[in-house]
Amino acid sequence: MRTYWFTGTALAILFLFPLLWSGWASVRTDTGFGTENYVRLFTSGNGIQPVHVLNSVLVSTMTVAGTLVVSTFAGYAFGRFRFPGRDLLFLLTLAILMVPYATILIALYVLLGWLGLEDSLIGLSLVLIVFQLPFSVFMMRNSFEAVPIELEESARVDGCTSFGTLVRIMLPAVRPGLVTVGLFAFLASWSEFFAPLILLNSTDKFTTVLAVVNMRTASHGSIDYAALEAGVVFMAAPCLVLFAFMQRSYVRGFTSGALKG
Repeated sequence: MRTYWFTGTALAILFLFPLLWSGWASVRTDTGFGTENYVRLFTSGNGIQPVHVLNSVLVSTMTVAGTLVVSTFAGYAFGRFRFPGRDLLFLLTLAILMVPYATILIALYVLLGWLGLEDSLIGLSLVLIVFQLPFSVFMMRNSFEAVPIELEESARVDGCTSFGTLVRIMLPAVRPGLVTVGLFAFLASWSEFFAPLILLNSTDKFTTVLAVVNMRTASHGSIDYAALEAGVVFMAAPCLVLFAFMQRSYVRGFTSGALKG
């Protein structure tokens, strides 16, 4: 028991140290401690502006909503229906995980240009949804498969259609899986840097991550590490708050069939 406690404590310190260091560095100033770094972060001409926060919120919201809708229907179809080529299609979906997404960003940028969605938050959200789908579909399929078939059969006997069964019976049963998928989609879209860097050109459409990176250079080419640390803390805060409120459902999503098979 002591070994487990020591190991758990050591791992907790290892993972928490960078975050605690960022929090300490974000309030440390030349004269002591204060909020000067945060003031500079939000008042600097190249710092975080309200429009950047709004852009990040919009992109994250669209990514989470799109990922949940598509992965729910796909997971329900893969988990509860039998159709020709089902297993092959599912394997092809999972195979996308083996493709580094950075290698297809240029092709996606060209495709968005053909669709008239270049340099747009909607186009960025669609790309982020595509990146999240393989893992999300896998999670939702296994979540649906973990639900006893008797619940679905009872709903069918009572006259529910497939859609009615999904909405009334299945969705409440797979709520932990939905929370897990939504949380993963939010964390990925909120902190994503490379895709917005490639797909967004207009400063007024930058996300918060790009705004933080954009202000990394201060006067004389030096890096403003203190303001960067304040930006890191600001970016991490929503993720920590969401995880704190949803950790029970998140853990249950992994332990109640979300990783089955």
